[in-house]
Amino acid sequence: MQMQFIEMTGKTLLGLTGIDALQPDELRKLGVNDASVMRINRQGDIEIRRVDRWDVIGGLLGDYDHKVRAATGLEWA
Repeated sequence: MQMQFIEMTGKTLLGLTGIDALQPDELRKLGVNDASVMRINRQGDIEIRRVDRWDVIGGLLGDYDHKVRAATGLEWA
């Protein structure tokens, strides 16, 4: 089984509310900005796209599945 993700911009991630995650200020310190390319896997790991790699920078806890799908309009792929 392949790893599934939902991709989004940093702006979308920074705007997510009602989930247990890093706070926007913490995310910004890790390099997240509105134009960042982000992805979240089904296990809740938050990754940021760097020039030559993906970096895991944190994670989501709790009931994030439907909130991530609603915020992006995307399904896990």
